[in-house]
Amino acid sequence: MRIADGVEMLELEMVFAGNASVIHPTLLYDDKHAVLVDVGVPGQLHAIRAAVEKAGVPFERIDAVILTHQDIDHVGSIEAVLGELGQSVAVYAHAEDKPYIEGDKPSIKMTPERVAQMLARLPEDARKQAEAMFLHPPKAKVTNVVADGEILPFFGGVQVVFTPGHTPGHIALYHLPSKTLIAGDSTVGREGKLLGPSAQATPDMPMALASLKKFTALDVAQVICYHGGLCDDHVNEQFRDLTK
Repeated sequence: MRIADGVEMLELEMVFAGNASVIHPTLLYDDKHAVLVDVGVPGQLHAIRAAVEKAGVPFERIDAVILTHQDIDHVGSIEAVLGELGQSVAVYAHAEDKPYIEGDKPSIKMTPERVAQMLARLPEDARKQAEAMFLHPPKAKVTNVVADGEILPFFGGVQVVFTPGHTPGHIALYHLPSKTLIAGDSTVGREGKLLGPSAQATPDMPMALASLKKFTALDVAQVICYHGGLCDDHVNEQFRDLTK
């Protein structure tokens, strides 16, 4: 779905722990370069390629990937994406999540104990998929560490907004020309409404809510929620209401 010039919200079907949903990576692009923000769960390479090309952008144009955070539904296809591109592709992430993305530390949420409990509850077919996903998680070298407030020199400027809470190194991205906020999991959406961070998936809710206040300093025209899709109805007012 085209959000603005050079901003495409992708839609990928995801089955996670036996539950089906839609996730929304973002593609930023011009006629020479493209940047993919988040890469879905393991096994979604072909779906990602199809979504990118449906937007009219050759998959091979992608020369950078930005990971908003370490969770498996955001980094899952990173090895496959980088392998498919077959070139030197920059990978951007925050320093706090870098060791998890690179595999030096295990996921803060999917601990061995939690994985074992989850697998025990799943039917056999879903269990096999989850085992492949969590027992051998994907990893990739972070080539570029980003910092809060940094303006990445892509497509008129993309501002990094450090929003810890959901994970220690969670970031959102603000595309300056279109006033589009790529929220990652800092907030979820439903039917165009912003609901704030998911309590179930956010280990540090006080910090996540404090991070949410940063968005009130931005002039946001529309928000891409990884879980929930596009929210474009008076989003500045919605953020102010969420953070009162």
